[in-house]
Amino acid sequence: MLQNFDIVVVGNVGIDTNVYLEKAEIDFRVEANFTTNADYLGQAGGYGARGFASLGYRTAFIGYIGNDYHGEFIRRTFAKDGINTDGLFIDPAGTSRSINFIYPDGKRKNFYDGKSHMVLKPDLALCHQILKKTKLVHFNIPNWARYLLPMAKELNIPISVDLQDIVDPNDPYRQDFIQYADVIFFSNVNFDHPKIVMNTIENRYQGKIIISGMGQQGCAFQKDNQIHYYNPIDFGGPVVDTNGAGDGLAVGFLSQYFLEKQTLESALKAAQIVARFTCSQKATTDNLIKKEILTDILSKL
Repeated sequence: MLQNFDIVVVGNVGIDTNVYLEKAEIDFRVEANFTTNADYLGQAGGYGARGFASLGYRTAFIGYIGNDYHGEFIRRTFAKDGINTDGLFIDPAGTSRSINFIYPDGKRKNFYDGKSHMVLKPDLALCHQILKKTKLVHFNIPNWARYLLPMAKELNIPISVDLQDIVDPNDPYRQDFIQYADVIFFSNVNFDHPKIVMNTIENRYQGKIIISGMGQQGCAFQKDNQIHYYNPIDFGGPVVDTNGAGDGLAVGFLSQYFLEKQTLESALKAAQIVARFTCSQKATTDNLIKKEILTDILSKL
């Protein structure tokens, strides 16, 4: 029996393999490099769905897993978290995978295998049954997810989209997602300044909330042609792994702004706290921030 949800996450979930380098660069002159390697449930949808659930929100997930060991592990983990899995479909090519090379300073290089995501087509009737029960929907950008965008718009659900590490704001692949989104997140990792992406989107599609993760520089926010910058929030502890930081930014902002009805300023503070907390977790989504911890840190700022 489907329930009412606070949030539905649509997108990528899979198994990440993090390769932690001991040195600043890989030594390609030799065959062997010594690293620490760890597997865990990750990817944007994994971080997002588990992040909302960890904060106590009624969460559902729509996405694909394989009919394999990893897929069953994801299904069991989501069920343990209380995440609704009615929208978990089977990709015949198997569960998607990522290999992340993590440098000593916490930065990464990602190699993503999305399996069949370019040709998959989800069960739209079932997706409609799930989406019509939610207050908010957050999209990652696998190709098949674009089929759900018009449905979410027709249901008048606030739509959030994470463009992730965008390289070109005119990228045709991302235009459907940008057009339908009410809130847009992106990583500024490929740009010197977020205004290139922000201004391009604002000039084409007015009135959207646009938020950029800027790593050690904090984050930027734009609405109605005004860009505001927010310094990073540091509440102690080292940055050990930047995987999931952008997903944490989305979880923190969306939960506070849409579900808790907080101000933009408060929601952006929460976004940075959740992102920063995520960076303190090494190769796991099992220990994402809880509501009481977020509330405590917010009260001290």
